[in-house]
This record gives sequence, C-alpha cells and structure tokens, in this order.
Amino acid sequence: MRVNYIKNLRGLLLIGAVICISGVTKAQNADVVGLDHVVQDIPRFDPPITRVLNLEIGEGGNNTGFDMAPETTPKVVAAAVAHIKNKMPKGPFKPTWISLTDNYHVPGWFIGAKFGIFLHWGLYSVPAHQSEWYEKHMYGNAGVAAWHAAHYGDPAHFGYKDFIPLFTQKHFRANQWAALFKRAGARFVIPTAQHHDNFALWDSKVTPYNVVKMGPKRDLIGELAVAVRKEGLKFGVSNHGIENFQFINPPDSLTKRLKAAKADLFDPEWKKFYHVADRSSLACQQFLVNWYERNVELIDQYKPDMLWFDNGIDQRYLDPLKLEVAAYYYNRAKSWGKEVSISAKKAAYAPAGTNINTIGSILDFEGKVPPGIRTGVWQVDTKIGSSWGYTEDMKISSAASILHKLIEVVSKNGTLLLNLSPTADGRIPEDQQQVLLSIGDWLNQNGQAIYDTHSWIRFSDKSGNTRINYTVKKDTLFAILTGTWPQDAITIASIKPGKLKGSVKEVTLLGRKAPLRFSQQESGLKVYLPADAPSNPAIVLKITGLKMNPSTATKSGNPNFAGPVKAD
Repeated sequence: MRVNYIKNLRGLLLIGAVICISGVTKAQNADVVGLDHVVQDIPRFDPPITRVLNLEIGEGGNNTGFDMAPETTPKVVAAAVAHIKNKMPKGPFKPTWISLTDNYHVPGWFIGAKFGIFLHWGLYSVPAHQSEWYEKHMYGNAGVAAWHAAHYGDPAHFGYKDFIPLFTQKHFRANQWAALFKRAGARFVIPTAQHHDNFALWDSKVTPYNVVKMGPKRDLIGELAVAVRKEGLKFGVSNHGIENFQFINPPDSLTKRLKAAKADLFDPEWKKFYHVADRSSLACQQFLVNWYERNVELIDQYKPDMLWFDNGIDQRYLDPLKLEVAAYYYNRAKSWGKEVSISAKKAAYAPAGTNINTIGSILDFEGKVPPGIRTGVWQVDTKIGSSWGYTEDMKISSAASILHKLIEVVSKNGTLLLNLSPTADGRIPEDQQQVLLSIGDWLNQNGQAIYDTHSWIRFSDKSGNTRINYTVKKDTLFAILTGTWPQDAITIASIKPGKLKGSVKEVTLLGRKAPLRFSQQESGLKVYLPADAPSNPAIVLKITGLKMNPSTATKSGNPNFAGPVKAD
C-alpha cells in the first residue's frame, strides 16, 4: 500500500497545486483568483490527521490550529506573495511542489556529516534568565515580569528593546569559535541569524533592527561565515523570525498602560520591532513580505549551505510564501554551483500532510529521536544544557550523555545538531567548551564509526548491562558499546552463523592496533575483550568480512519504507 501511495504522490501534488498554489503568483492581484473569496478570508487551519501513523519512524504532521505561525488568512498570504519585489533568479526551480519534487536532491555533503553545531545566539542572553523566550515571558508571565521589574525596572522605562545596547559581543572572536567547532568534530555550523524577537544578527538593509546599526555594530553572521568556512566546515543560518508577529501577548492592564504612555510596545519608533501595536491584515501582509526579504538577504549575502526554519512556517496556508523562498534559494545555489538545503520541522514542507512525504527539505526533529530506524535523511536538534539560550543558572549535559545521543541518532540513520548557548558578550562558556572538546577527542579516535555511515538492519541490542549500537560504512559493521564494560567478552546476538551474508574476518577495537580474538557461536559472535576498560564513554568494535546493506539515503530525504527493525 505504501508503494502505491508513493506512485500516486505526483498526482496528489498536482491536485494540491491547484488548491494551494493557484492564484498566488506575483502577477496576480491580492485577491486569490480561482478560489472562493469568503474562504480566503477565513483562517485556514491544518486538519487533524485521522489515519494511523508509523510512530516507529517518527511520522507526524503539523499541529492542528496555529502553532507559532502568524494567525492570518490565505488571502493575506496571497497578497504578500503578490507584493514581493525581488526577481526570481534564473534556474529550474519554480515556486511549486511539482518543481521542487522534480529538481531537489539532498546535498551529498549532509548525508555523511552526522554532527553539526547549532547556536541560540541573541538578545535573550543579556538578562540570561528563564529561557530564550524571555521577551514573551517578561510581558506575559507574572513571575518573569516581577523579576524583570526588580532587575531592570518597569517595561515603560526598560523594555526588551533596551537590551540591544547591552548585547555587546565584545569578546566574540569568530576564528576562535570556528576552531573550537572544528576541534569538536562538527562538520557544519548553523547560528541563529534571527530568533523570535525580531533582532537580526547580520548586516541588513531590509530591517533597521540589526547588529550593524545597533548593539555590537558588527556583522556577526558575516564574521562567523568567513571563519567557519576557513576551517573547512559548511555554514548555514537559522531564521525563527516568522514567529515574531504574535510572539508577545501582554495582559490587558499592561497593554492599556503602555498604550496610554506610547511607551515600549506602543512606541511608534519600535512598532515593527514588537508587532504588538498593529496586527491588522495589512500589517501581517507587510510582515510576511519582510520575512521573505530577510531570507533573500541572508541567501544572497552569505550563500548558506543550509537555511533552517523553526516552528511557525508549518501551516499549509503559508505554502505559497515558503515555496517562493525555496525556489529563490535553490536557483541561487545553482548559480553558485553549491548543494544546499532547507531544513524544517513537522510537515512544513510536506503538502501531503505528514513528514514521510517531505518535499525540497531535510526534516528536523526537535529534541526527540524516532524510536526506530528511519531511512532517508533527517536530523535531530538538541540542546547542550537546560535551555536553548544562555541563562546564568543553566545546567550543562555531560559529554557522555551527548555522545550517547549522537550514537543513538546515527545508528537510526540520522544526524545530530547540537545547540550551544553563547553569552551576551560573545563567549562560549567554559563548561560548554569542555563538553565540545571531549566530544571532539572521542570523534578523533572513533569518528570512522560516525561520519559517512548509515544504519544497519537494526540499530541496537543489549548484552547484559551493555548497549550495542550499530553503524555501517561500505562492508564494515561498527558495534558501539556503551554502559557497563563487559567482563572479558561480549556476545553480539545479531551476528549468528547463516543469518548474514559473508563471515566475520576480523574484529578490532578502535584505538588499539592488535585484532581481538573472536568465535562464531550459535548464540552470536563472541568477542574477547581486553581486561582494562578504555576510558572513553563509548567503545567501538570494527567488524569486517560480512556483506552489509547499502546506504539508506534517498534523493528526496524521505524514508524508503524498507521497514524499521525494533531493538531488543
């Protein structure tokens, strides 16, 4: 049934193109041609998914209702698309699902990268309190509002905008950061170019609220792009900006007070920074156009290898605008001669409704790892500490726990994107650096079991108190041991005589030169281990001689439905 569904996908997209895209090209007016105007005036929510989902591979769709997206209508989105002034670059991509399906492929560099660095880097690190959502909570959470008043004063006199001069980045050294990321073993780096708070960390001509005109008075994204690429790493940017339009929702009492004083949220000079004073359809249209312009500016100025989007772009009524960004980006990349990709969550770029049919992008899971093997190409973003943005009381995860997650993700065929939390003055705190260096030391010795690998026929087994995760590179099987170091020997039950093609020729322990003794038994492959347990939090056995399964990557990034195998 799944195979038939894939064969019919192109037909489904053709139908969807008529419904979702018809009448939203630049050449048309704000009103959508060919669709009922009354329907266009009604907010359109993604319908709930009623069929049974394959939860083993993390299948899911968009949340019903608005999920951080601007609460608007298809008519407003169509008007925004109609008012885009940027000329579409020449190239094979058009802003349609069919065009993305026909022309997109997952970048080759990403398939084998397996480990990247993410950065939640922004104004919220100045108060360094609660989380990267400080702006939202200081205007809507009683506890955070009281903390803000005690430390900075009333919002009428010190609002979120007043953190901008304090975001100095005086200790930021792009070369030092890039060298650290290289030592950590990362293959790509994605800083937050803009978070929900609407402050741009690049040199922008389409928004005055940026780091060159305000705050540090330097192009942070530009400096980091140069330094990261100098280290031989890929460089992307994340844009969370579409969530800004309705990010702040102050209580009536605060609204009335600030409005009467024309202060902070209602200061005319900052109206388009906060987007609280005017949330009309026209204001939303202008906001969406500006969101598109900011993406185009990031694309043109920094040639990102990946353009990463957070929640907020998921709802289907935003599809016409998302398609414009995708077509622009991919056509630009063609002219650069680069392989690039958008990465997004849930079903943002999946018009058929669930993330097993993603088009023109790489699926990102926030924090959660699919329970089983998911073939295709995907990634998990996870934070190094207790919050995404820097806070003074944040607790940092151990290097061992991060490595265990990396191993789990890679054994299930994914890539890990590890988020760091820099400070307002431009430092990566020492405790975060130490975790990165420990990860880098492990990868320096054991990276061949991570980079350029893919999943095996199962992702893990247990042997006593030892977990065994598997990865594959060509015809080499890696068995990665975590947990309790086995006494003298370990039996790998999944490698039994006659169950696999070929026979084991050699077993080595990465970091040791001499091959290990082994015996093939009915209960599995028994490997005799040295008495002294290596100090690393994960140990890798390299097994050769067996015929392994081929790469499970796909051109689209979608699962190939070969079927996941559960671990014991």
